[in-house]
Amino acid sequence: MIRYTLRRMMLLIITLWLLTVFMFSLNYFFPGDPLTNMSGVRVSDELNYQLVTTTRGFDQGILAQYSNFLGHLLRGEWGQSLSTQQPVFQELLPLLGATIELSLLAMIVAMLIGAPLGLYAAGQQRGALDRLVMGLSLSAYSIPVFWLAQLLILLFAVKLGWTPISGQINPLFDIEVTSGAILLDIGLSDSPYRSAAFADAISHLWLPVLVLAMMPATMLMRVTRNSMLEVMQQNYIRSARARGLSDRRILWRHVMPNTMQPVVRQLGLMFSILMSNIIITEVIFNWPGLGSWLVKSIYERDYPVMQAGLFTFAALILLVNVLVELYHAWRYPQVRKELYAER
Repeated sequence: MIRYTLRRMMLLIITLWLLTVFMFSLNYFFPGDPLTNMSGVRVSDELNYQLVTTTRGFDQGILAQYSNFLGHLLRGEWGQSLSTQQPVFQELLPLLGATIELSLLAMIVAMLIGAPLGLYAAGQQRGALDRLVMGLSLSAYSIPVFWLAQLLILLFAVKLGWTPISGQINPLFDIEVTSGAILLDIGLSDSPYRSAAFADAISHLWLPVLVLAMMPATMLMRVTRNSMLEVMQQNYIRSARARGLSDRRILWRHVMPNTMQPVVRQLGLMFSILMSNIIITEVIFNWPGLGSWLVKSIYERDYPVMQAGLFTFAALILLVNVLVELYHAWRYPQVRKELYAER
């Protein structure tokens, strides 16, 4: 496991390094001075002086400029937003918390919906309920997220009035932004109306979470169903039945652990798809996260914010995929043995 972990961490570091090289090269395609774009736009007069005196133009070469860019990146000096004139890194942190909160809740809802329905459909193979569940999953998977979001807003917000149309919480509660995750910020606040604020935040939160969880949930349904049907046909399942084990014991001791192996392997891919959909979802629901921040920066041509948003999204997806692979290899040791051709 140690060798597998080191190998995956090394691949993560190399991929992040290549990402920083790509970001650095983008500075020469942006309008304006490449030196100003890449190093942190006017963080302070002292910083500007150091940047100008140490990396003026191409005098010291590309490597010197890249090392300076990488140093500022590692220190969190990501420049200033061209529209707000605020440090990009300080703006990013609460937005990252809001995006992580939304994505984690959506993944939890997707697993709670998708995996049980997939197992149920496999148990009712070729039955009416199996066809119904799989038909619904295919239909939900085919609906674009921007159209699904607007349909649900029209139904639940406009027609039924069950939820607000947009936002994170009613501004009248005046919750101080600490982490960006609204539920956590409410718990950390000293407001006397925390219970009401928590209920209001949930009313704002459940609809975008449902929209965002729809596509991963449908993927989980199909993956779980196909995996369970494949496991049920294995010889060791037939042997367990021949020994007289009950169906419940076979299900929980033999079928379920082996069914979840390909499901866990696909969680990283599902999270990547979810993160691509979260940009659209945050814009539609006016959620104060990285996605809406990034789209706004594109319209405003705020290049430091665009760089920071793209890098953060890519790094977050890479990190989650590596963590999923490490958990998968730890939970199912045969994965490591297959990789290194061990018995």
